[in-house]
Amino acid sequence: VQLQASGGGLVRPGGSLRLSCAVSISTFRDDAFGWYRQAPGKQRELVAAVSSGGRTTYADSVRGRFTITRDNAKNTVYLQMDNLKPDDTAVYYCNTGQYFYWSGKYNPLAWGEGTQVTVSS
Repeated sequence: VQLQASGGGLVRPGGSLRLSCAVSISTFRDDAFGWYRQAPGKQRELVAAVSSGGRTTYADSVRGRFTITRDNAKNTVYLQMDNLKPDDTAVYYCNTGQYFYWSGKYNPLAWGEGTQVTVSS
């Protein structure tokens, strides 16, 4: 599987960005996907995940500001990020993995390269 993230950049606090993850896999509609991020000096953390059926999970720090969606016709996963804050500055990675429907937990298995998001005035 290949995952290619794009859409990062520099944005002012309060602004928006939409990240895209193009996925090369024949079983896209049956798979779960997620976005992680890693800020300098910090551990990589889950941002959001979406199951094959569209169920979503969000980190508390982004709930209400970020939205993960998937387009099965385009084999693409999106992360819409609104009301961005300086603490959202990080490298963002998309991945595919296991989504545990009843708990909402997500376990990443395969990673793509990241895209840098910088929130600064």
